[in-house]
Amino acid sequence: MSFVTSSDGTTIAYERSGTGPALVLVDGAMCHRAGGPMRPLAEAMRDRFAVYAYDRRGRGESSDTPPYAVEREVEDLQAVVAAAGGEVGLYAVSSGGALAIRTAAVEPGITRMAVYEPPFMAEVGDDAPIEAYTRDLDALLAAGRRGDAVARFMAHVGIPEPVVAGMRSGPGWPAMETIAPTLAYDDALLGGGRVPRDIATRVTIPALVMSGGECPEPLRLAAKATAQALPASEFRILEGQTHDLAPEAAAPVLAEFFG
Repeated sequence: MSFVTSSDGTTIAYERSGTGPALVLVDGAMCHRAGGPMRPLAEAMRDRFAVYAYDRRGRGESSDTPPYAVEREVEDLQAVVAAAGGEVGLYAVSSGGALAIRTAAVEPGITRMAVYEPPFMAEVGDDAPIEAYTRDLDALLAAGRRGDAVARFMAHVGIPEPVVAGMRSGPGWPAMETIAPTLAYDDALLGGGRVPRDIATRVTIPALVMSGGECPEPLRLAAKATAQALPASEFRILEGQTHDLAPEAAAPVLAEFFG
């Protein structure tokens, strides 16, 4: 494990595995190196790439510096790109895709970008549920009700209430409460649930936008809308995959695209 210091003094933890062209991985909401899909994916790709996985601010072993701003997270990712040698491929999942797009628009060291199911859900549905989630999340976090904030997020992404209730009594819940404030960071990155087309049009590098064949149709349509906003993009369906993309399914597709 190594550390890099972002522009505002925040310490960002990252780890490298493998050798080859640099590939930086970006997690989505509630995930970090010790809890999420990126370590298994890095292991699956380390024979062909130097893979960099990092903890976004406020998660894992990275620090945080309030107040939050989307620009600060962009600077965090730029610092990781620099630590990786200044020329990288970038792969992001879920809401991490919103961060990837915003960073690729301003960071010339990113040469190719792949994103999996960025949840710009206002592209395919009513704004009201997204606006209600933002209001509820902000109120719960302001009141210090981190567990309820996590539960509200899970309800927002469609996890049934009985399942959430069972998770609250499980051993992993305290860790999720610890990083609950970062839910507001992902919500800010998603910008009301719409693709930031004014930013996306500046991402002229080759881009791959993916969705799973077993995912709900709104997620696939949101991913397709993202691809349509990027000037040099390809849209691909990965059959048999859900929003939790299996590393063994992702690795060959990413190796082909970045290789």
